[in-house]
Amino acid sequence: MINNTPFYHRTIRKIVIAFGTIFNEINLIRYYKNNSEYERIKVPLAFGPKEKFITRLVSDPDLTKSFMTTLPRMSFDMVGISYDASRKKISTQKAFTGSSSSGGVRSMYSPVPYDYNFQLSLYVKNIEDGTQIIEQILPYFTPDYTVTVNMIPEMGIKYDLPIVLNSVQQNIEYEGNFGDTRFITWTLDFTVKGMVFPPVTDVGIIRSSNTNVWIDTNKRDAQKVFVDWANSNGVFVTAETITCDSKNITGKVMYYSNNSIGTLVIENLNDLLEVNDIVVGSYSNATATISSVDNSQVKALVIRTQPNPITANANDSFTYTETFFEWPETLIL
Repeated sequence: MINNTPFYHRTIRKIVIAFGTIFNEINLIRYYKNNSEYERIKVPLAFGPKEKFITRLVSDPDLTKSFMTTLPRMSFDMVGISYDASRKKISTQKAFTGSSSSGGVRSMYSPVPYDYNFQLSLYVKNIEDGTQIIEQILPYFTPDYTVTVNMIPEMGIKYDLPIVLNSVQQNIEYEGNFGDTRFITWTLDFTVKGMVFPPVTDVGIIRSSNTNVWIDTNKRDAQKVFVDWANSNGVFVTAETITCDSKNITGKVMYYSNNSIGTLVIENLNDLLEVNDIVVGSYSNATATISSVDNSQVKALVIRTQPNPITANANDSFTYTETFFEWPETLIL
């Protein structure tokens, strides 16, 4: 169902303006026979269909009724919009940015690709005027030309808009004999590879997240054991490799509590450890004897991730703090 909350990004309007801006600074120079300049004209550009300007020219062939129909001139019009499936993105993908007004986050789903068909029309009184203007346009399209448009300022989205030149046609309008030339028109067809953007939504900030690490003692991928801490040598280091040489068992230290309990959590084991096994840390050279094995399924650790500082907003500069809690002894939710 279409969202009943109105929104308007002016996307199509911006595309129309971007297209017209490309052609609004074209100048025409007329020369004497000795190639010296005698006239320079900035070619007027207006938004409107080709038929409208041809009707004006046909009804006033001498161009005496209004200065607005003085040749040369150009017009452009958007003649159609079509969906482009080849540029479709994942519909559920989102873009995010900070919101200074709410202190939260703004989000937007992926834009939808559409092709915008434009037609640029050029009206001149002689062939050389037309070819001079056309030569100022064609070199920039190979066959595309890209402009950057600030599409969604509140999301910081600037879109590179490809404009593709599809075809160029010339047409000479006659009245009466073929020797009586009325005016010449050039028609250039373009495809603009644009987008339509969905609404922007304000969402809150997740300021804290917990990752639970579970251990199943019936599997070898991780195990929780207790060591004879009083008779241990050294302190195990998190993430170091641990070995039990008598059984060729290896693993990695996930967590070690150097206290009277001597809790040791090991992951990536190739076999289960048992009571009286001696384990050695490869980096710390710590040595300990396993006094007991936890045979129940436990949530060994909770890893809490929080922004630092905790009061940071989306637009602020902040880092992350990760805190490891042993469960259930020291975890405070």
